Amino acid sequence: MSHALLQTLAAIGEYVLLIIGVIWATLRRPPAWSLIREQLYSIGVLSLPVVAITGFSTGMVLAAQAFFQLSDKGLASATGLMVAKAMLVELGPVLTAFMVTGRVGAAMCAEIGTMRVTEQIDAMRSMSVNPQRYLIAPRFIAGISMMPLLSIFSSVMGIFGGYIIAVYYYKMAPNAFLDPLPANITIYDLFSGMMKSFVFGIIIVTISCYKGLNTKGGAAGVGRSTTNSVVICYSFILIINFLLTLGLNSSYNYFKQFLNSHF
Repeated sequence: MSHALLQTLAAIGEYVLLIIGVIWATLRRPPAWSLIREQLYSIGVLSLPVVAITGFSTGMVLAAQAFFQLSDKGLASATGLMVAKAMLVELGPVLTAFMVTGRVGAAMCAEIGTMRVTEQIDAMRSMSVNPQRYLIAPRFIAGISMMPLLSIFSSVMGIFGGYIIAVYYYKMAPNAFLDPLPANITIYDLFSGMMKSFVFGIIIVTISCYKGLNTKGGAAGVGRSTTNSVVICYSFILIINFLLTLGLNSSYNYFKQFLNSHF
């Protein structure tokens, strides 16, 4: 077995242990509310502008392309439904995860990496302060809490952007854009998008913090770790999104049966 493969397996093991340790530290003794509140503000509130711009512009592009492609086929009324489905199920969660990775994940990795190379984390351990509980757990809680909300906000902005383009630029009737949505957008669509965002939140926070904790080599090492964390997060988001899409699509019938039997 090659040395590179052994290093990869060791890194995967350390990453899994980090996730387990953070969850255990969170459940055993939750971090202070002040730390969580700070991360909620940083990850959630401060990400709203970039998420809004991303969702709004994506919705406008989707509407423009959908109307252009479908109008000559007599299917222009499906424009609103296509925009809403795409934003809620796929593009909203994925693009939100990309934006949060670039804005928040990189900052997390750089901050923790700087603390690592300046031996601040070692000093915390010497004072019996658990870095996982103090540094990572608040970010973990905030990440899994805010990502679904940011995804929904991005999707709403995308639908609004599509509505603006379809109605005010292509002169589509407002009812033609909006009427198909209540009948065809299901709870499962919303559930799918929120589930993906929840998983993406775990990926972004844990990978960024893991790379930060394992930073070596001074300032240059911080830059390398930050770059690597962003690239790895992007790659994992795309791969996990594909796997989640297959899994959620396969479980749709079971979800439908559950709703019919209980509601």
